[in-house]
Amino acid sequence: MPVSLCNDGDREILWSVNVRLNLIWNMAKKPLKHYLFASDFDQTLTFNDTGYVLSELLGISVDEFERKAKGMAKLNLVQQGAELAYLLLHDPEFRDRVRKDHLYEVGKRIRLKENIKQVYEILDRRIEGFHFDFYVLSAAPVEVIKSALEGIVPEDHIFGTEFEYSASGEIETIVRATAGYGKVARLDQLQEQLGMPADHVVYVGDGSSDIHVMLHVNRRDGFTIAVSESKHVAQIAKRTVLSDNALATLVPILEQIAGWQRPRIRQLFESYGFLIQDWDRVQKDWITLRPAGAEVGQAAAADAN
Repeated sequence: MPVSLCNDGDREILWSVNVRLNLIWNMAKKPLKHYLFASDFDQTLTFNDTGYVLSELLGISVDEFERKAKGMAKLNLVQQGAELAYLLLHDPEFRDRVRKDHLYEVGKRIRLKENIKQVYEILDRRIEGFHFDFYVLSAAPVEVIKSALEGIVPEDHIFGTEFEYSASGEIETIVRATAGYGKVARLDQLQEQLGMPADHVVYVGDGSSDIHVMLHVNRRDGFTIAVSESKHVAQIAKRTVLSDNALATLVPILEQIAGWQRPRIRQLFESYGFLIQDWDRVQKDWITLRPAGAEVGQAAAADAN
């Protein structure tokens, strides 16, 4: 009677290992193309916003935080994305109560999207012929980001808003804010340090605070990805990906930069234990319609006069 040396589960494991070994072997045979992969943090790698989590920790109502943040945005008082930094520095309700430990605690409470660590690993060494340096650029306090991504993204690959603290632990001043044009400046600095061509920059973001940097990357022939349906960024980004899993962000990179076809992308995801269940690509048209009758009537009246 023939003896089976391995069951179905063993075969699946061996197949997965073989796929990864083949990727490593093939990558070793050719020089790598290097890219800079920069991602926003709030709502891009997370499900909730730093400001909301901090407000809950301090016992400040979400409505009150929204009122203050939206008020600043409406007045263009600070660069988009820097509202929380302004509150931490100038608003007594935040300034008098927040210490560095609170920011680290917020990082532990923030709900991250799934498989960010796997995204880092794949970009680092799992795409044949390519290597992507993964960095996080965000207006959120750097302590929050480092705490949330501990063990996932190296600390020296994380850039957020930096504060200077007094001896008593209070926030005294902002050293650097990675918001608006500040994010553009930080990205340019990284690109120069890494010796990266402008068209080898990938940026991923979700909201209005990413507009400046996305326009900057696009203008220099880089690649931009939106992870929300916000019209502000979806109209600017070269691709939009909507998913609760961070791995989905890799799809446009694999397709349009690495030149992979769908079967190969599915194979890679399956080697990590994931099946792509739904993969719908829809062209989005943002259209606003208004009644034309009133304008026609007004034009006719004007002609009559």
